[in-house]
Amino acid sequence: MRYKLRAGLVGTVLALVAATCVVVAPGLVGTSVAGASQVPLNLANEQGMLWPCTFNPFNPSSSPYSVGVTYETLDFINSLQNGKVTPWLATNYAWSNGDRTLTFTIRSGVKWSDGVPFSAADVAYTFNLLKKYPALDTNAVWSVLSSVHQVGATKVVFDFKAPAVPYFYYVADQVPIVPQHIWSKIANPVTDPISNPIGTGGYLMSKCTPQNIQWTANPHYWQKGKAQVKTVNMPAFLTNNTCNEYLATGQSQWGAQFIPNIKSYYVAKKPGNSYWFPPVANVSLFPNLKSAPLNSLAVRQAISYAIDRPRVSKIGEYGYEPPASQVGIVAPTFKSWVNPAASKAVGASYNPTKAKALLKAAGREDLSVTLVTAAVAQGTISAAQVFAQQAAAAGVKVGLDEVNVTEFYGTNYLKWPFAQDYWYYALYLPQVSDATLPTSPFNECHFDDPRYNQLYAEALRTVDRQKRTDIVHEMQLIDYDQGGYIIPYFPPVIDGYASDVHGLRPSKVGVSLGNYDFSRVWKS
Repeated sequence: MRYKLRAGLVGTVLALVAATCVVVAPGLVGTSVAGASQVPLNLANEQGMLWPCTFNPFNPSSSPYSVGVTYETLDFINSLQNGKVTPWLATNYAWSNGDRTLTFTIRSGVKWSDGVPFSAADVAYTFNLLKKYPALDTNAVWSVLSSVHQVGATKVVFDFKAPAVPYFYYVADQVPIVPQHIWSKIANPVTDPISNPIGTGGYLMSKCTPQNIQWTANPHYWQKGKAQVKTVNMPAFLTNNTCNEYLATGQSQWGAQFIPNIKSYYVAKKPGNSYWFPPVANVSLFPNLKSAPLNSLAVRQAISYAIDRPRVSKIGEYGYEPPASQVGIVAPTFKSWVNPAASKAVGASYNPTKAKALLKAAGREDLSVTLVTAAVAQGTISAAQVFAQQAAAAGVKVGLDEVNVTEFYGTNYLKWPFAQDYWYYALYLPQVSDATLPTSPFNECHFDDPRYNQLYAEALRTVDRQKRTDIVHEMQLIDYDQGGYIIPYFPPVIDGYASDVHGLRPSKVGVSLGNYDFSRVWKS
């Protein structure tokens, strides 16, 4: 499935990957470091906004540039490497009590960026802070947890309401740890601005203006020999074109945004320029299933048949990646997770004649809908325009309501009758908890299927991996046959980098800039 990262504005709502093990570019792993680089590293990453200069890792608008660079997580889980776990702020973990209890051993010798020792108490405090302030619990970990407490000097014990092995991803990888000695003095951690972030990560925020964030290496960083680049600049870009020009002209040495015609536009500009991207996201249409006419399954099926997915993909993202399937699992990157029975109709067969027949049978031959769209990712608006043209051939009149990104994710988000969004992909069951259950914080479709909910609960209780996979496959059939999401294409996340940038390597799901963890990067 997908985890939420609203491209351009919000970062992941649900799971802002704590980008610990850095980023892009296979084949660029540095094997030696000649010494700390005094030359600044300038980034190019279009966010579609000026910097608000607040660094709350639990706030969707600031978490993308707060988690990883400043705040870190207990472990690093790489979805591109079959869920490989790398210890981070915890050195190891163990399940017990029939997979209802998870115990972490917390790393010693780590300091916060203000020099205060990091401890197990900080970990327990962080999770209980999320319980006290549910608005901070964007991963919904307390929907499955019953308690979190410290045991001895180095252990933190997580007790779950039921067996919850699949939820390890969220607890270990998706919750940034904050310092108790700082956050316990914040009057309201939900609303108060965090202008001077203190974390365990490799960089300190040294200066922030609406136009630029400047980071400097953390002298207390626990990973010795890392954070070699002393200064990192992160300019704010309002448009993709401006950002691409900054990268293509060499003003930036590393960027992550959609780059059209990347081989001619960027790679050919200078010897050594390169790029890397896997398909790791999808652009989806989501109807509100609580309101007519899109609460009708026949209407949703008709709209799906009205989409020429290969054409939308070509227009929306230059055909870099294949068209999507209704299951939503991004292929070919994660094809091994897909239920073959649910993926037979990849591309969902463009068939305007069948769409018309479905609408006629449903008594909706005069269907007219408005699609809310925003520049949440490269190509979304142009793809929406193509979709509107194609729908007309199936007898569906689609009006487009283009709003800015801030408005899209404002008070009307989750209330739009029919809208278009962008999801980064993560693990299936964590994404379900985020998006397709009645308790999900980002259930855009307001999907609520009793059998689906039952299967999810059963999957969480199931320890045997094959049996859990069988359950997930049944859930995917419901996604395909009855779910609300209509998914046209899988856009790539593109990272371009210059020849003098070293130490880069694949991030867990190809997230842009690895969520800004620069600690392993060095320049020649």
